[in-house]
Amino acid sequence: MKLTKQQIDIINSTGNIKINAVAGSGKTTTVIEYAKTRPSTSRILYLAFNKSVKLEAAKKFADKGLNNVKVETAHSLAYRHIVFRNGYRVRSQGYKTNEIAELLNLEGNEEKHTEYVIANHINKLIAYFCNSDRHKVQDLNYLDTIRDPKAKTFVSKFYDYIVSQSRLLLSKMDKGEIEITHDFYLKKFQLSNPNLNYDFILFDEGQDASPAMLDVFFNQKATKVIVGDTHQQIYGWRFAVNSLEKADFKTYHLSTSFRFSQDIANLAIEVLKFKKHLGVHQTIPITGKGNSKEIKTKAVLARTNLGLLLKAIEFVTEKKTVKHIYFEGNINSYTYADEGASLYDVLNLYNGKRHMIKDKLIKAMKDLDELDDYIKKTEDVQLGMMVEIVKEYGNKIPGIIKAIKEKHVDNDDKEKAEMIFSTVHRCKGMEYDAVQLVNDFVSEEKIEKLIEEKKADEINLTKLNEEINLLYVAVTRTKNSIHIPETLIPYEFPKSSQIHLVKVASEEEKEQQRKTTSVQKTALQAGKTEKAYSVEEVRSKHKGAYRPWTQELDDELTVMYCEGKHVKDMALHFGRTRGAITSRIKKLELEDLYG
Repeated sequence: MKLTKQQIDIINSTGNIKINAVAGSGKTTTVIEYAKTRPSTSRILYLAFNKSVKLEAAKKFADKGLNNVKVETAHSLAYRHIVFRNGYRVRSQGYKTNEIAELLNLEGNEEKHTEYVIANHINKLIAYFCNSDRHKVQDLNYLDTIRDPKAKTFVSKFYDYIVSQSRLLLSKMDKGEIEITHDFYLKKFQLSNPNLNYDFILFDEGQDASPAMLDVFFNQKATKVIVGDTHQQIYGWRFAVNSLEKADFKTYHLSTSFRFSQDIANLAIEVLKFKKHLGVHQTIPITGKGNSKEIKTKAVLARTNLGLLLKAIEFVTEKKTVKHIYFEGNINSYTYADEGASLYDVLNLYNGKRHMIKDKLIKAMKDLDELDDYIKKTEDVQLGMMVEIVKEYGNKIPGIIKAIKEKHVDNDDKEKAEMIFSTVHRCKGMEYDAVQLVNDFVSEEKIEKLIEEKKADEINLTKLNEEINLLYVAVTRTKNSIHIPETLIPYEFPKSSQIHLVKVASEEEKEQQRKTTSVQKTALQAGKTEKAYSVEEVRSKHKGAYRPWTQELDDELTVMYCEGKHVKDMALHFGRTRGAITSRIKKLELEDLYG
């Protein structure tokens, strides 16, 4: 491809530089050309954001014959320096709240589940510390990260205890008494003040770097290049900082996108103008030179897991002919919280079926009210979303998830998917021919209303800035066209053949739809009939025939039905006729609930 003047200027630059690159502007191509023009004897390190980006970048450098470039992620680099040398055992997942409570033998008080709330905050404080550039836990003020008043009151009350127990858990990891986490060895790497033996270090996706990794990067003697997009910072919840603003290097720009047209570029520019409500915002130029016309890949993008699942439910319910769908990342990750609690655990708590709850934390709750209280004190967003889904769909959830999974294809067959579903965080760096946005992003109207109604010290400007970034990232995933809810379109934005407005139903229309669906369902149920069988005939062949159905048997039948077991297999398992199984399925309304 022909390089732009901006790309040529970067390639010919000297000294430490930072590159602010808009979405789809060919930053990887630029960085490869930069490496290509350096002496072949140069030792070059390219730091990728995650493993998938690392593998893709490694292939691109290899294809160009750049064997002097070493491609790593921050964690793979830290792993080699810390884990191998110290013989640590690494935990694949982080520690769960209940595990921390047990490991530290945490003490509660007269309030319910205090030890679990404390354990949750210990987990978060350790993540905050491990991602920071500070040398001691005491150097941080964890209260700065908390916004919810109830959570802040709780943490203030137990602050010293939370800090001391966090230090104790870190000490146990450091001594090798327990397995270490990925955050831990990255932090230990930073604290070891490593000297990386490279002539050039190229740091990609710098806007989402942690202060810990930035500290390592800035302390190297090598010539440093950091590249990213100020407006694509969306990992503040992982304590990322906008390193492009922190790097005191000469600034270069890549403002031409080869992904999308000028119409999409204009939409992206106007979305970023939402930031004017947060204070001073300088409009950035984006030139769209994409000219793709084909539509092979289609994606639904949402801000949250909840919004995405609701849209997926709507999609599989209405589009009966669709055979293949795909979720970016592991599909199970959309029904599980980071700590391991599943949507089914929350549903079983909702139904009072405690014996079927697997997660210890959820099992410790008496009901959803107690779980809600825990969520408020911990600001556990993922669990909060699960509770919302359960409240909205109740016992329809297993059947809905089953229907979604039946249509889901594996990663190797992704190209077969008629629709791809993803949150913005999971599709970072991806692109699709056509994109449809879920109506769960922040709108200009919401921003204005929030600023108007709240006091200045109550507004989290950093969080609002990131919310706008999420919409910007979502909009710029498309190569061709976008379907966007009318509520998200910037004021007075001109019509375009590539930008399609989606009407958003009012609350009154939604309520009417719910009533209509309920009436239709009742009418369908009223028309069902059941077939009778001879008692003597059935008893001679099926030992379990006419044995009373208990709650335990009903639960067992429900699980088997949701697992997709055939009626024949269920009949054999329970020692009953197929008709009896079918009858009980109807009696329990499993087809309506889970079908």
